[in-house]
Amino acid sequence: MNKNDLLQKKYDEWKQEKRKEKWQLAMLSFLGLFLFFVVWQLATEFGLVNPRLLPPPTRILETLVFKMGNPEPDGNVIFVNIFASLQVALSGFFLANIIGIPLGLIMGWWPGIERFMRPIFELIRPIPPIAWIPLVVVWFGIGLEAKALIIFFTAFVPCVINSYTGIKLTNQTYINVSKTFGASNFEIFRKVGIPYSLKMVFSGIRIALNNSWSTLVAAEMLAASAGLGYMIQLGRTIARPDIVIVGMAVIGGLGALLSMLLSKVEKRFLRG
Repeated sequence: MNKNDLLQKKYDEWKQEKRKEKWQLAMLSFLGLFLFFVVWQLATEFGLVNPRLLPPPTRILETLVFKMGNPEPDGNVIFVNIFASLQVALSGFFLANIIGIPLGLIMGWWPGIERFMRPIFELIRPIPPIAWIPLVVVWFGIGLEAKALIIFFTAFVPCVINSYTGIKLTNQTYINVSKTFGASNFEIFRKVGIPYSLKMVFSGIRIALNNSWSTLVAAEMLAASAGLGYMIQLGRTIARPDIVIVGMAVIGGLGALLSMLLSKVEKRFLRG
């Protein structure tokens, strides 16, 4: 066996070990979820928890299946609510990325722009997104724009902060070498600063995505007629904890799915 064959064999063994380790970790995750639902089910069956206050997982699953084809009690099947919530959450999230990431990068690179923008940003940053609801209603009414703007406020801040921090951490040696080869400040910003900051930028995007889903229920308080947040609010009003938990579970599942997609995009960008 020559050297190349030996190296290939070692590499194949390493890949097999990695696959095995990945499968074991996946099984651990599944086992953790399975045990959680088993304990929950047993707690309700043995009377440790009042099933009227916390329905068992089997009841939650029945309600979820029921909502797939029946609009009661909120007037929409689950897929209509999912579409409405995705529209609200992703509109505000993408708007926050489009504005927040470039703003953070520019503030971190050009001190003059930072001095100009930072006082305004520091005034806006501590305000809770929910506090904007009265003004947003006055400005935009109670339509999609109003709900998306509430999501925007909660996603905007992490996009700006992480982009700003990421580009501030650019290795000064790379900047000095670029200057030595005659690169302009904008070229260094584009070819050195932005690639160097991508890890922090994606961290900000991930936080913004989580914040968007966390604020969804509050955003859909604005006289909504569809959406997961609206479904949760109605479930609370009519004392249907199963409806509330179904809404929460779907929000959690969608959030996890979008986070997985974001991880794949991040890996592709950082690999490139």
